[in-house]
Amino acid sequence: MSGFDNFNTDFYQSSYSVDDQSQATYGYGNADNPYNKPYGQYDYSQPMGYSSPGMMQPQQPYTGQIFQPTQTYTPSPSQSMYSSSFDDEPPLLEELGINFDHIWQKTLTVLHPMKAADGSIMNETDLAGPMVFCLAFGATLLLSGKIQFGYVYGISAIGCLGMYCLLNLMSMTGVSFGCVASVLGYCLLPMILLSSFGVLFSLQGMMGIILTAAIIGWCSFSASKIFISALAMDGQQLLVAYPCALLYGVFALISVF
Repeated sequence: MSGFDNFNTDFYQSSYSVDDQSQATYGYGNADNPYNKPYGQYDYSQPMGYSSPGMMQPQQPYTGQIFQPTQTYTPSPSQSMYSSSFDDEPPLLEELGINFDHIWQKTLTVLHPMKAADGSIMNETDLAGPMVFCLAFGATLLLSGKIQFGYVYGISAIGCLGMYCLLNLMSMTGVSFGCVASVLGYCLLPMILLSSFGVLFSLQGMMGIILTAAIIGWCSFSASKIFISALAMDGQQLLVAYPCALLYGVFALISVF
């Protein structure tokens, strides 16, 4: 035992005591640290922070009303200008290509062969008037007991295709198929008068032949006049009038026989 006592006396003496274990050591002895409190004494009502205050921004309370969000978007000037441009839009009929003023001017040009044609108006692709005139021509033939709607539309399509090819070969500027169909359809108006006379009178006598020849000349002269003014084909009216006369001659044969 004497040896053990000597070893105990020779061992390094320190001021450390077991009672000091309840106190904080290693630099964590801050009294404000909640983790140093014994079990059962921790205040759970305090929030636990796992990040520095600078990393997370405090949440702003919502000050608006339910189902009524605050206005955070203001339309740009271009969008407000676009919404106000609806008042300046043209009518729906003009967007569809139906202009009653131009239809009336083209009709007067056909009915008055000596009147000068406006090339800017005649060069438009307007098929509303031609469709109405084709239906009227077929209706007058129907009143005469002739159901020829298929022949009317078939001959019209073939005639427009032939005139389209011919005018593109003869003119320097060229022409669209819609313009050709529009002009030939408007110039069908005198043929409606011929078929209307056929409802009341017979067109197979001498008076009918003279009236039919006059109507064919009227239609072909009006069509050639419009084509010349629209395509600037000066001095070529007779060359254009001849194929037009052949086309309208077929319609005249349908009306007479």
